[in-house]
Amino acid sequence: MAKGVFTLLCCFFLLHLRVATARADDAPAEVPTKSALEEIRARGDLRWGNDSQGGAPYVFQDPMDPNHLIGFEVELADALAKKLGVHARPVQGQWDGLLDLLARGDFDVVINGIEAADEKKRVCELSRPYYVAAERLTVRRGDKGAPRSLEALRGRRVGTLPGSLAARILEREGALVLTYDGGQNDIYDDLRIGRTDAVLLDDPITRYYGAIDPALEVVDGAFGEIQYAVGVRKGDTETLGAVNRAIDQLAQEGTLARLYARWGLWNDETARLLGGSGPPKDAIPEALESWRAAVGKPLPFWERVRDRYPATLLVFAKGAALTLAISLASMALAVVLGVLLALLRVYGPKPLRWLAVGYIEVFRGTPLLIQLTMVYFGLPELGVTLPPFVAGWLALGLNYAAAEAENYRAGLASVPAGQLDAARMLGLSKLGALRHVIAPQAMRVALPPATNDFIALLKDSSLVSVVTLTELTKSYVSLASAMRDHLGLGLLVALFYLLLSLPFARLSRHVEDRMGASLRRAA
Repeated sequence: MAKGVFTLLCCFFLLHLRVATARADDAPAEVPTKSALEEIRARGDLRWGNDSQGGAPYVFQDPMDPNHLIGFEVELADALAKKLGVHARPVQGQWDGLLDLLARGDFDVVINGIEAADEKKRVCELSRPYYVAAERLTVRRGDKGAPRSLEALRGRRVGTLPGSLAARILEREGALVLTYDGGQNDIYDDLRIGRTDAVLLDDPITRYYGAIDPALEVVDGAFGEIQYAVGVRKGDTETLGAVNRAIDQLAQEGTLARLYARWGLWNDETARLLGGSGPPKDAIPEALESWRAAVGKPLPFWERVRDRYPATLLVFAKGAALTLAISLASMALAVVLGVLLALLRVYGPKPLRWLAVGYIEVFRGTPLLIQLTMVYFGLPELGVTLPPFVAGWLALGLNYAAAEAENYRAGLASVPAGQLDAARMLGLSKLGALRHVIAPQAMRVALPPATNDFIALLKDSSLVSVVTLTELTKSYVSLASAMRDHLGLGLLVALFYLLLSLPFARLSRHVEDRMGASLRRAA
């Protein structure tokens, strides 16, 4: 009988192999995969990476209508996409990580003040430059001891952006370089109140932040020169060629000249670079004037509350919804994994106990940001590429599982050991004793710290902005930079966080009271 079954299985296997081989022979030749440019055109949009947190005049939220992005590079991206026959779709990312996100495939190109430099060419392809800007030095007006040359910057505190040409110039000159990740407005704020002695940044930034402040003075002359280019994924020469041709056409048509003039950015260096027709002689920098009218002079607080802040509520609501969704999903993972780790550490065999201890110490003892970066940027090196939300959920959940495990272990330790033995003597299995006797008492002890962990997780979820997710804190920082209003918007976003956390704190107290009452009745 067994021999007959074995023979039948062998025949079936050979028949299946023959059919599979025949299908493989008859299958059509493999269809070549689409190129990146073909995928862009088939999809109908050009995904371009940017960081709206940087502020004007590049990419930023309209101070009068925060639900829309504006900026000269927003218009440039629209013009380039139109030449490619598609629509432009902006994708948010951290400025100093845009090229890493590009290499990962989160977008097709990067358009956000990317310097045309050799070190950038090692990680991406660079288009022909589309704009040239001088490096400008800004000091406090009336400060007689202010540095007014590169040599005078040695040993002085100078603010700039991280990873910029200005930062490299300052390091070369021996200045004490202070870099800012929060936005360009913060750099000039610190100069005005005396935390720094000068600011060295690109001319477009200086025009929009340094030159409009009556307390600051822009020193005459250029202190370096930078060229901006479009970043394209390494090896994607077809898209690079299409972008270069589009830039050439926009330059020859005068589109770029009119665009830069509208934003008050047209200069002789860019005119020589582009070689096309310039803007009309009577061109008005209407976008620059509109921006200055909107944020040049801060409105009184109550006028902002009445006229400006209502327009930000939708932006903050979207950020809050994402914050709540990823926090709830991550906490669910943390609770499930935390319970398993705690049970293994307390009741598991020795090898599993040590494994649980190792997990807890590793995830509790290393920064969450490093763990998130490894999940999002490191796993693709092993062939595992996760969507942004999944990567954020996994990193937060795995990290907080270590804290939850310790909360539950403390709860289990608070229950006298004799109760487990007594439950077993009454006929309960070990699992039944844990479920009906130990767990209810342990959870009452573990619930308050677990609630604190969830509230902490709500705030730590702000780190997911590094993986292109625009949650509540990222929404605030971008809006505060665009509207030049950190205090008022900060109070508003703090209220959002409070409204998110208070219901869970109240729910935790309610559950704790109910559990306490149940235990008292049982006693």
